[in-house]
Amino acid sequence: MTLGVGGSSAAAELDAMTSITTGIAPIGIDEHLDRVKRAQALMKTEGISALYLDTSPNLFYFTGIKLSPTERLHGAIIPVEGPVTYLSPAFEEPKTRSMLKFGDDIRGWQEHEDPTALVADTIASLGYESGVVAVDPATPFFTFDGLRRAGNRYEFLNGNAVTAALRAAKTPAEVALLAAANKVSEEVQKAAARILHVGITTTAVGAFVQEAHRRLGGVPTPYPPLILFGEATAYPHGVDYPQTLEDGDMVLMDIGGWVGGYRSDITRSYVFGEPSPRQREIWELEKKAQAAGFAAAQLGAPHHAIDDAARGTIEAAGFGKDYALPGLPHRTGHGIGLEVHEERYLVRGNTAPLEVGNCFSIEPTICIYGEFGIRLEDCVTMTEEGPRWFSGPCHTVDDPFGYEA
Repeated sequence: MTLGVGGSSAAAELDAMTSITTGIAPIGIDEHLDRVKRAQALMKTEGISALYLDTSPNLFYFTGIKLSPTERLHGAIIPVEGPVTYLSPAFEEPKTRSMLKFGDDIRGWQEHEDPTALVADTIASLGYESGVVAVDPATPFFTFDGLRRAGNRYEFLNGNAVTAALRAAKTPAEVALLAAANKVSEEVQKAAARILHVGITTTAVGAFVQEAHRRLGGVPTPYPPLILFGEATAYPHGVDYPQTLEDGDMVLMDIGGWVGGYRSDITRSYVFGEPSPRQREIWELEKKAQAAGFAAAQLGAPHHAIDDAARGTIEAAGFGKDYALPGLPHRTGHGIGLEVHEERYLVRGNTAPLEVGNCFSIEPTICIYGEFGIRLEDCVTMTEEGPRWFSGPCHTVDDPFGYEA
């Protein structure tokens, strides 16, 4: 199949789309409560008295409450024993109460008051006059600075010791949502390839990708997807100008969205038209590197083994050692869940063993500035039987989506 022959219109593709996420169950209250219990068990083991949650994905993970960060403190406290206590600006208390999935203790602060003092006072009122307080790693510095001053009776540590430890291993309900999100984005990738034609702009394709996510039942990202043509594909995070598609261009689409709060992340690279020998050679090397990373993803192996395998494949073909270009300039992958990039990372030095429930991308980009770049990115979940793809992998450079297969 040569991409660019017999393409369809964006309007026709969108008109044919219907939601494919109907019936997908969101995370329920019981699972949120279980997460709190698991956090408390870990806190007890680590000698932590309380965990402060700011307006971040961690607040959503434990409580199901989704709030946008502002300058006003809004969050929750998980004590090592007992129910969750919520924190809110006083005038927002009715809204906060309407969002509660469980619990009913909300502590409010007025506009002229120091909300970080409320955090310290609340922890003390729960029976912990001193001790160790774990702080949400997404907490803004101005809030943490206030906590240090208002709560000088406490020792503060990075809450990653609790949040990342729990979020790194997904439950079956989380895996199901990740699978649904990636299915949506995989279908968007296929549709986006079908609308390509000479003269289309990256901006137009990006707008199509966002609307296609909506039509298929996903939630698009609040920022434009990464759509690149030609030499611009060599830049891992793109360029600051739009491109217009020409015959023979390398195409790179790095896209994603949410289903039930869980994120997808899929990149496809292919040639619009007939691949040159050089494009074909590098594409096949990229596929080989991604496959090597997948083969290295075995239970009990360190996370860095995936990076070692993919990077080693690219280096063995004569590309730059370590992060030197042309070659692979970044880690091979990242954890995925509520956020597109989260613990644990597939990078040198990460000796954490792979375990059931770990979900991550495998994306060993090959960057050749002045020519093109290729990234094949698919996400994986670790099962009792080993790694399982959420999407992909790609088929061939001539038939990346497997239409002929």
